Amino acid sequence: MKKDISDREDLLKLVTLFYNKLLGDKTISYLFIEIARIDLHHHLDILVNFWDSVLFQNDVYRKNAMQPHLILHQKSPLQKHHFETWLKYFNESIDELFEGEKAFLAKERALSIATVMQIKISQLG
Repeated sequence: MKKDISDREDLLKLVTLFYNKLLGDKTISYLFIEIARIDLHHHLDILVNFWDSVLFQNDVYRKNAMQPHLILHQKSPLQKHHFETWLKYFNESIDELFEGEKAFLAKERALSIATVMQIKISQLG
């Protein structure tokens, strides 16, 4: 039996595996590398803070998570397949590493986040 997500170290393992998958897929990696030009180390820290806030209600992420995605969409339109790929790799990463209540909650929240982002982006026209 795998362990559940329980702390920031687990979150770092999760987002590191997740981003290795994303950045290895040319259908989506260009958004991070060429368009957003992320600093991976810095971005992983932000993601750990985000998921720490989402899963453990720790007040460590205080930014608007939607804003950078809206800016990215203006530079290169985010499409349904991008969100599907994002969710696929996120869920795969969780399933490879963890199981339990927090792992399930993370997948549930990821689906909600992807859905809301798609709705908000579609409203831009």
